[in-house]
Amino acid sequence: MIAALIGAASLFALLPVFVSYCGTLLSSARRVEISDRVAALAGVRDGNLAAGDFDRILQLVRLCPEHDADRSGIRLIRIYYRMIHALGAVFGGASPDLVTWAERERGDCSHFAAVVLDRCISSSRSLLTRQVNENP
Repeated sequence: MIAALIGAASLFALLPVFVSYCGTLLSSARRVEISDRVAALAGVRDGNLAAGDFDRILQLVRLCPEHDADRSGIRLIRIYYRMIHALGAVFGGASPDLVTWAERERGDCSHFAAVVLDRCISSSRSLLTRQVNENP
């Protein structure tokens, strides 16, 4: 019983650090503009990714070879996305501002996934170009 209480208290204490780290990841991705290639793949018309685009873009990311640098980030953002979605669903009726914030955060998660997809595609293309140039 005490071990469960200590575990729950530890997770509760770790939550602000997790949210802050995810906010930092999203903030850094916000500054990166997604390429036209990824926008076309994601089906984005006006350049803005919606909150609901995350799962579709994540499926495309899974098709690309994973990179160690992006693997942990995409996992954390996936957890953050689900957490924000649940928070908005549970408490959204009480506060419209919370729903707006949750949608904006989930949209940022979609943008992060698109940035990761763009990096994966660029890396795969450069690897292919290098392979072709080395083996004529």
